[in-house]
Amino acid sequence: MTRQLPFELFDIDTLLTEEQRAIRDVVRDFVETRIKPDIGQWFETGEFPVREIARECGALGLLGMHLEGYGCAGTDAVSYGLAALELEAGDSGIRSLVSVQGSLAMFAIHAYGSEEQKLEWLPRMASGEAIGCFGLTEPDHGSNPSGMRTVGRRDGSDWVLDGTKMWITNGSVAEVAVVWARTDDGIRGFVVPTNTPGFSTRVIHHKLSLRASVTSELILEGVRLPESAMLPNVRGLRGPLGCLDEARFGIMFGTLGAARDCLETAIDYSITREQFDRPLAGFQLTQKKLADMALELGKGMLLAVHFGKLKDTQGLRSEQVSVGKLNNASIALEIARESRSILGANGVTLEYPIIRHMNNLESVYTYEGTNEIHTLVVGQALTGIQAYR
Repeated sequence: MTRQLPFELFDIDTLLTEEQRAIRDVVRDFVETRIKPDIGQWFETGEFPVREIARECGALGLLGMHLEGYGCAGTDAVSYGLAALELEAGDSGIRSLVSVQGSLAMFAIHAYGSEEQKLEWLPRMASGEAIGCFGLTEPDHGSNPSGMRTVGRRDGSDWVLDGTKMWITNGSVAEVAVVWARTDDGIRGFVVPTNTPGFSTRVIHHKLSLRASVTSELILEGVRLPESAMLPNVRGLRGPLGCLDEARFGIMFGTLGAARDCLETAIDYSITREQFDRPLAGFQLTQKKLADMALELGKGMLLAVHFGKLKDTQGLRSEQVSVGKLNNASIALEIARESRSILGANGVTLEYPIIRHMNNLESVYTYEGTNEIHTLVVGQALTGIQAYR
């Protein structure tokens, strides 16, 4: 019997349009030729050519690809999800670069910004010439952004920002930061050029996850901005939470890319690795592991494509985004762990991608809404009772 790839069990391609498959294949080729040959070294050293990769992603139309106009590709949601999946099959850090750029920083400006802000930043960000970051999380306020301490105060016709943001992807390499702050008018967003006096960053070192990604602390000390720096078209937490739903949608697909790469690695290894004079794949326990992982991966993909099509036709509710992120981040991490067990000691080396994916997924499992918070969002949807306040 001919071997089948995991998604072939579900005939996933029949759910996709020709254009969606073409976009997926272009991104897959980019990852195979540009990312995978060097990602192990980038992960080990904790350094990677972020600006170069950003420009290459921009040239492929991947930055803000689901946005319309201003140099953005204007693709549908499913195409964006498939791109996120292929990027994360390379590494979660590469998908995070594209996700933070397009679904957080660019989306905030596109959805809530003035025409002047859009014209100034979006074309440059779409090309990768300018990198953006998204300043919401603080050292003491992750799951509860309403407790943020960063403040914006009026001083004449200007705004002055003071505060600290933490765990900010792209922070130390960004030309622009979208920063959320508490003001007398509620929580508001500001478009902050990172060369503004009083704005500084600190790279977060000693990470054992997302090492091929720039993670930073943002420090704002008397950052003076003109009135025009404020995002005019949103007020309150619905602004940043709307951006996070966009990014979580990409994670819904992206995590499956890491899981698929782990599973395919485990299948290939089990066929070629022999123990007791037979390949590992010939043992029933191994086949059970592989079959169970393939089922969870396929079900996660069916869920993601379904939600992608809903997003393209009628939009997704926030709790549906939580369902997708909660389910797929969880199964991806479990698939990575189980795949690692098939490789034994070889599974903990960077010669194979599994331990790298596994470490990365530990962060993806937590960021942009922890597993616990998304569980409670789903629980609230089912009961009508909010349990986390």
